[in-house]
Amino acid sequence: MLDTAAAGRAAAMLNDVRTSGALIEALPADLRPADADDAYRIQEAGVAGVLDVAGGGAVVGRKIGATNPAAQEMLGLPEPFQARLLSPFVLDSPAEIAADDMFMRVMEVEFAFRLGADTTTGGAAYDADSVRPLIAAVVPAIEVVDSRFTDWTRVGGLSVIADQGGGGRWIRGAEVTDFAGLDFAGYPVGIGIDGAPRESGTGAAVLGSPLNALAWLANHLAARGQTLKAGEYVTTGSCTKPFPAAKGEAAVADFGALGQVKVSFV
Repeated sequence: MLDTAAAGRAAAMLNDVRTSGALIEALPADLRPADADDAYRIQEAGVAGVLDVAGGGAVVGRKIGATNPAAQEMLGLPEPFQARLLSPFVLDSPAEIAADDMFMRVMEVEFAFRLGADTTTGGAAYDADSVRPLIAAVVPAIEVVDSRFTDWTRVGGLSVIADQGGGGRWIRGAEVTDFAGLDFAGYPVGIGIDGAPRESGTGAAVLGSPLNALAWLANHLAARGQTLKAGEYVTTGSCTKPFPAAKGEAAVADFGALGQVKVSFV
């Protein structure tokens, strides 16, 4: 287990990469997370430094990753993971991002939620039915994954968790508050690049439903004595196959009646 000092050194190394732009292959062996507790300890130790590098800001919610078996297998994880959403990296659609400000630009089309009530640490475990009343709004979104490692697919899921869950940018569309009866599992979404269709999927790609992902997060945090708060956002994982966007490209995620989300890399 990494102690507080070691977790802080690992977090500082990852934050140095954000400043210098010099990617690393991996954390040194003595600072590498051995289990999920280590990984989250590094992640938590790094939040203040990430915000400092960004010039300030705050935690505005959580992101969930590895919400399908293929992603978990690739990263060597037994379950999804979570990380903070940080305000300096939250953008409203349509968004422009300087391509050179990111080490990579992996696109993910995601259902997100703005909560209207807090979760709790006691009582029965959450499920899709019990988290749905906590949602104030559905938010169509694109997550743009980034990494401080030369190859995030090979470094292992624990290091990805430590690296703020691969957080890059999160682009949110217009909130939808009238979603009664919406079938999140069967809802189709797609994304195109420069006007050409690229990937498509449904909410079922996310643990069977984005509501299941939200329930997983509420339970995961409850087990650690933490909660989600009213007003926070939760983005639930990619409904489509992730892919990298190139410099100069523009992406449009289409959520049908829920709207579109647009981002361009300039």
